Amino acid sequence: MLFQVLEYTLAPALRAIYQPDVVGFEYVPRTGPVIFAANHLSFADQVFTPLAARRQVLYFAKAEYFNTGGLRGRVTAAAFRQMGQVAVERDDPRAAAATIDEGAHLLSEGCALGIYPEGTRSPDGRLYKFRTGVARLALRTGAPVVPVALVGTREANPPGTNRWHRVPVSVRFGAPMDFSNRAEDERSSRMLRAVTDEVRACIQQMSGQNYVDTFASTAKLSPAAEQ
Repeated sequence: MLFQVLEYTLAPALRAIYQPDVVGFEYVPRTGPVIFAANHLSFADQVFTPLAARRQVLYFAKAEYFNTGGLRGRVTAAAFRQMGQVAVERDDPRAAAATIDEGAHLLSEGCALGIYPEGTRSPDGRLYKFRTGVARLALRTGAPVVPVALVGTREANPPGTNRWHRVPVSVRFGAPMDFSNRAEDERSSRMLRAVTDEVRACIQQMSGQNYVDTFASTAKLSPAAEQ
């Protein structure tokens, strides 16, 4: 797959250029199912997390990336598929449940799944309220959750631009969080929120971000967003 090719070609160059500070690499499972739950500051997050983990990490991507017409659209779609990206229809009211089902399937096959529980990029660099998908997946599958704190990626690739800057970047992995043998808790909204907040608190402690108790998607509707 394209990921293996890039791991031996582009990845060494990126590591040499950025020299990311990787903390907690010993917490990254080398094989088997794992959920990487991370804060989300920039598109660069999807580059630096697998770069630091030295393992392919699958992410859900907007279906538009796979459906754009023309030569450029076909090339983009092919690249996304080769990288293991999974298309989701975000406008479909059934998308959330379908995404959880697909994530559970990928984990059952031993994949590493990357999730941004904020649901979208932070509009201002602060940490926003997490959605409960990470808890649903962890409780349903029993896969360990490795919290990930990304620092500096917003400056490396500012949102809304195609520019990349050589700045200090840190990828911090926390100890795996075990929610196995708790599948029945997926039926409890209270437990889903408790598990989600436990993951969020761990990431916040590692990243040092200020916390905002509202969803990032709501904050982006404010005229002050993306400042």
